[in-house]
Amino acid sequence: MALTASDIIPLTQARANLSELADEVKAGVEKIITKNGESYVALIDADRLDYYHRLERERIHLLLLDEVERGLADVTAGRVRDAREALAEFARDKVAVSAARRGTRKR
Repeated sequence: MALTASDIIPLTQARANLSELADEVKAGVEKIITKNGESYVALIDADRLDYYHRLERERIHLLLLDEVERGLADVTAGRVRDAREALAEFARDKVAVSAARRGTRKR
């Protein structure tokens, strides 16, 4: 649904007409409320907000499935390392970087 100019309302006007705005939103119209001429908040139906939240959760699940698929492809291709060895190497590198920085600062 496209927004029209009448769907963009200053905050002062929204305060004065909240009941009417709520009725319009419940009927399916979304409103953008502005403050100091800038977009501030949106007024949408609660059921539609629930729907948006469900979509976001589904998107997150799809992203996780994509990560799993890439991980399995890495395992199949042999692009794996032992986690303990990788963490130990990371810790050694971190210590080496810290030591190098301390040595640089003393000069």
